[in-house]
Amino acid sequence: MWNPKYEAMERDKLEKLQFLRLKQTLEKVYQLVPFYGEAFKKVGIEPGDIRSLDDLNKLPFTIKDDLRDNYPYGLFTVDLNEVVRIHSSSGTTGIPTVVGYTRSDLELWAELMARTLAAGGATSDSVVHIAYGYGLFTGGLGVHYGAEKVGATVVPISGGQTRRQVKMMKDLGTTLLACTPSYALFIVETIEEMGLSPEELQLKTGVFGAEPWSENMRQVIEDKLKIKAFDIYGLSEIIGPGVSYECPAKAGLHLNEDHFIPEIIDPVSGRVLPEGTTGELVITTISKEALPMIRYRTRDITTLTRNKCSCGRTHARMAKVSGRSDDMLIIRGVNVFPSQVESILLEMGETAPHYQLIVDRVGSLDMLQVLVEVSDELFSDHVRGLEKLEKKIRLEIDNTLGISADIKLVEPKTIPRSEGKAQRVIDRRNL
Repeated sequence: MWNPKYEAMERDKLEKLQFLRLKQTLEKVYQLVPFYGEAFKKVGIEPGDIRSLDDLNKLPFTIKDDLRDNYPYGLFTVDLNEVVRIHSSSGTTGIPTVVGYTRSDLELWAELMARTLAAGGATSDSVVHIAYGYGLFTGGLGVHYGAEKVGATVVPISGGQTRRQVKMMKDLGTTLLACTPSYALFIVETIEEMGLSPEELQLKTGVFGAEPWSENMRQVIEDKLKIKAFDIYGLSEIIGPGVSYECPAKAGLHLNEDHFIPEIIDPVSGRVLPEGTTGELVITTISKEALPMIRYRTRDITTLTRNKCSCGRTHARMAKVSGRSDDMLIIRGVNVFPSQVESILLEMGETAPHYQLIVDRVGSLDMLQVLVEVSDELFSDHVRGLEKLEKKIRLEIDNTLGISADIKLVEPKTIPRSEGKAQRVIDRRNL
């Protein structure tokens, strides 16, 4: 552990710390942020009404649109002269979400990422290759400062020029790779194209996040790169990467509860769900200075457990994110997550780990098409073999998800590769 005093804190002490920090945060936002002052008054709540952690559900939610409506600095609790860093969410249309950090916030972020990387095996002897994007996206710089706090040698290469990345990894003796899981697969392909083998690299571990990925994809990455692959989780509105992370037990992602209070709610009703129930993750920050978030709806679907992990950490663990409540596909009344399709394909093991879902509406009927890449050998095979595989995938999706889909096998390298988050879904419906 990087910081056992807090990571393995007894739960009763942890909850006392959480409540103390929660009260301080509520007083601050109530007094300093007009949005929260009005939101609290609308539901008839003042900070003094929150007398225990169980009262948290009396507070209103914060959603992404609230950040956009108060663009750019309306939710900040400090003057701009105290803000030393600005980040912004990537890939949004219209008004972006802007997040700010004080110097103390940046120190906290580095601490949380040090925990994250240490759980993945990083030490001062590590060479950390950061292929997350740098800039307004929080991934690159978030991992960067955590790796430096651990004392590792940092290679801040960002995305792009994948052949150069592979050469640098080989020449510099990279031991830990940090990027999106889809980009890790792209690196795998590039290594093979360059005639190299994983054994020629010194890679030992990888920390992968910024998009949902299945256990089957983890297995592919581990097998292809000969590494241990760890899931990490974060979002810019909360702090960036470093919200939660896997330990070697790989029994869920440890959520840094000394700085964040997690809840699981029903995404439709907003009702708090019992521990162990699948629902939408909601997070309240309790130590951030510039941009505290009260009951922020992440839209990420997961479960929580608070029993002690075999590694000794006591913080709540969240399951790997299975999808998002807002980009969950509803096709003919069936809820479909891209990661479910990914699991089916990788479990079958007869295709490449690259796919895309295309949803369209013909008349009043929603149609799902799944594009799946196959290997060179299989694509050059006779037509009957391809038809047989298409039928097999179609039946498996129908049996598992309860929905019929048109399966189209495509040539290798047909589906666009991504240096960031992979575009898994193209929804052509005008919903």
